[in-house]
Amino acid sequence: MARFTFRLPDIGEGIAEAEIVAWHVRVGERVEEDQQVADMMTDKATVEMESPVSGVVIELAGEVGDQVAIGSALMVVETDGDAAEAPSEEVLEAENPGVEEATENDSLPVRAEPVEAPSATSPGASREEQPFDKLSANGEGSAPALQKHVLASPAVRARAQDLGIDLAAVKAEGDRLRHSDLDAYLRYGHGQGYHAPHASRAREDQPIKVIGMRRRIAENMAASKRAIPHFTYVDEIDVTALEEMRGDLNANRGQRPKLTMLPFLIVAICRTIPDFPMINARYDDEAGVVTRHGRVHLGMAAQTDAGLMVPVIRDAQDRNVWQLAAEITRLAEAARTGKAKSEELSGSTLTVTSLGPLGGIATTPVINRPEVAIIGPNKIVERPMFRGDAIVRAKLMNLSISCDHRVVDGWDAASFVQAVRKLLETPVLLFAD
Repeated sequence: MARFTFRLPDIGEGIAEAEIVAWHVRVGERVEEDQQVADMMTDKATVEMESPVSGVVIELAGEVGDQVAIGSALMVVETDGDAAEAPSEEVLEAENPGVEEATENDSLPVRAEPVEAPSATSPGASREEQPFDKLSANGEGSAPALQKHVLASPAVRARAQDLGIDLAAVKAEGDRLRHSDLDAYLRYGHGQGYHAPHASRAREDQPIKVIGMRRRIAENMAASKRAIPHFTYVDEIDVTALEEMRGDLNANRGQRPKLTMLPFLIVAICRTIPDFPMINARYDDEAGVVTRHGRVHLGMAAQTDAGLMVPVIRDAQDRNVWQLAAEITRLAEAARTGKAKSEELSGSTLTVTSLGPLGGIATTPVINRPEVAIIGPNKIVERPMFRGDAIVRAKLMNLSISCDHRVVDGWDAASFVQAVRKLLETPVLLFAD
């Protein structure tokens, strides 16, 4: 038998360490060559680690949430057969520079998690396999308790079962239980331990370790609020004409992607940016330098199961609404499935964050540092409004912008949003040269 140490390879330029966000193997388990063993997260992306050899895992480098330096031992595997049959060190080095032969002094902080066979009381064990002295005392999965015989109609029994009431605990006014007895129990039985099925019940505290994407989000948001003096400006936009145009375009889109409000908003932003270059900028705190970008690399905040991610639409200023819609769909799907590349998750110059139909009345989004502004469209609502002397039905949307007050003044933010508003309220201007 031979032992091999799988070292964390260089998984990105400038990356010094990575965080363990998931283990897919445990100590004592068998692992096959090319089998996924761990998910490692860097500042830019999550990378899947695959075993370069087959064998039995004997050591793992720490717990979920721990940081592992590039080149440090990630896993030790006892390979199949004797040393002569195992892959040679030279072959492994040539195929994967992260694999080296382990020495007696080259040990890992072992996660002592031996693989255990399912116990008789595990969820997979049948009720017959569970000894009665190991069953729960609350009646779930336990031997049926002896109960006195209660006379009641099938309708009363069914109602009691739906309410979770033990008929033996209900006092009958007569020789059998009736609905009126259940009603009396419901009114006065709470003090005797009855809890309505819909009532809130106390639960045990559940500590959850903040790791992976959630930790990155927490660190970035804390740094943003700590370092940046935010202010938020909100304006109301009449998007009635824009919604009518959007409906017409979607009705005749053919094979093109369906248009949401977001591509139109991005076009309006990109057309307005040249007059307000301080909005599309990044601020280097340490150097004291503000860089006003000529291109709009638009970050698009997207909610995923792992947390909030910001894929980037490159050169948004060069795309029309159909191209933007296709790119939004592609990036959102890549983010949701964890397939977004590191370069697709970095380099934004301005960010838009939208909650879609959950957008609320107004938002105060947190700036995606080191950018200096973030824009948040809110949900569209239909309300009466005055147009001249007439009251009409209009579709209205509030637009929020949060800015870094060190770089952007309130007048500039308000002027920028009102310029965007003019384009959205007269949507034909979005397509004019």
